[in-house]
Amino acid sequence: MRNTSADDRLKGPLSGVRVIEMGQLVAGPFVGSRMADFGAEVIKVESPGQGDAMRRWGHHRYKDRGLWWPVLARNKKTVSANLREKRGQDLVCRLIEQADVLVENFKPGTLEKWGLGPDALHAINPGLIIARVSGFGQTGPYSSRPGFASVGEAMGGLRYINGFPDQPPPRTGISLGDTLAGMFATQGVLMALYWRDTIGKGKGQVVDASITESCFAMMESALPEYDKVGFIREPSGTGLANVSPSNIFPTKDGKWVVIAANLDAMFKRLCDAMEQPELADDPRYCTHQVRGQHCDELDARIADWTRELTASELDARLDEFGVVSGPIYSIEDIVNDPHYQARDMIQRYQDDELGDIAVPGFVPVLSETKSEIAWLGSSEVGAHNEEIYCGLLGMTQNELQELQNDGII
Repeated sequence: MRNTSADDRLKGPLSGVRVIEMGQLVAGPFVGSRMADFGAEVIKVESPGQGDAMRRWGHHRYKDRGLWWPVLARNKKTVSANLREKRGQDLVCRLIEQADVLVENFKPGTLEKWGLGPDALHAINPGLIIARVSGFGQTGPYSSRPGFASVGEAMGGLRYINGFPDQPPPRTGISLGDTLAGMFATQGVLMALYWRDTIGKGKGQVVDASITESCFAMMESALPEYDKVGFIREPSGTGLANVSPSNIFPTKDGKWVVIAANLDAMFKRLCDAMEQPELADDPRYCTHQVRGQHCDELDARIADWTRELTASELDARLDEFGVVSGPIYSIEDIVNDPHYQARDMIQRYQDDELGDIAVPGFVPVLSETKSEIAWLGSSEVGAHNEEIYCGLLGMTQNELQELQNDGII
């Protein structure tokens, strides 16, 4: 169901796809963000008044505005509707009639409680793709439990293998589970759109993405290792258990550099860079397997060498010899890195309220369909009410004002 009157401000391969985004925080809205970044017309539905909590999320503010919101809501149109009221639900149904995708991340059963479950929505739009993002999925004994990224990462296995042995398992400093679920949900939406428009004869379907299962899907070979040999993968600190060298190493100027030279040919190049070529033939280090058995000893030996060089000297030396390596970057390092700049990963935008502001570029980079920032997330809840409700749905100004007076929008 391509929208033939696509907004020409939105650029990218998804131009002409219309998405209705409901919910708040990160996991569901991240799906909308992925699609908005690549040209889809994303209409975000928020509750009247405060709107999405992400508008105010985070401790660092500029002119009393949260700084996550401009990134999460860029290229999205925001409307308000009280989904707990029948008239608000009717408004959303009218939008869904003209949409390709609905994204929601409410607690499972919430849409059904409002009369907006998949059966009801497919009755008014059989081709609708419904992406449902939740902590544990729409079915199963845990489906009714609320779930955030921290719990999904814990019960999905990621938290257990993170950190150091015999220490409490730490979390990653981002909402990793939310973004993983959002990425898997986006993949599901794109697959469902392709199927609908090719061999599915226009039929929509439900994409059920769980935060917990999205984390579990990243666990590599942990399941068959446990199933066949009873091995339980444990946390391994800064490196990988029985893999060397694949760790972080100190430098003369107090920084850290990752060196991943665990392949035999790569290890030989590292030995040459260290001017210790004999190590490549040492029976303790000559193969991947024996290096794993002596990883602590080998890592300590490499660290003795890296401490003699600054991070930039070490990075240049390893690159010269074709060794996979890289310094550990802060956000300041990223901003100043010429590679990030050359790839347009640091984009600047002139916002009416925030002024000149840096925002992340678009990932992945596509050769034929370039994405652009049309606008950043508006600070006003319902900023596009008139454009969407009057323009798309054909409402009059009097009808719009009545809905506003009655607290529906």
